[in-house]
Amino acid sequence: MSNAALSGQFLRFCLVGGIGFVVDAGSLWLLIDYGGMGLLSGRVVSYLVAATVTWALHRHFTFPHGRNSPRGRQWIRFVVVNAVGAGINYGVYALLVLSMAVFAQWPVLAVAVGSVVALAFNFLASRHFVFRV
Repeated sequence: MSNAALSGQFLRFCLVGGIGFVVDAGSLWLLIDYGGMGLLSGRVVSYLVAATVTWALHRHFTFPHGRNSPRGRQWIRFVVVNAVGAGINYGVYALLVLSMAVFAQWPVLAVAVGSVVALAFNFLASRHFVFRV
């Protein structure tokens, strides 16, 4: 894959992630305000809704060759990869705020670094493990 094609794939990955955020937040709002769910149970359901939407978009938009894989196993791999990515995000955040004063004073910077590291992990793991480029 050329650098331009890889860059395009990465940009599509980021775009789908942004859509996933909107779906996650919107689903959570609907589940809490209109579905009668609590803050924690609603968040579990909204995450699964967003993960399903982003998986489907990645399958058809970001990694279209991934449509050849069995859906159920691919979805499970996607959810697991993203859970690991969330753990990496939190781990980087915790490491930075606990070890460097600048990040303890400006924790949003640690969130940003954790997000970038997790984004890189999620993209590479999705590319090579979930959708198998």
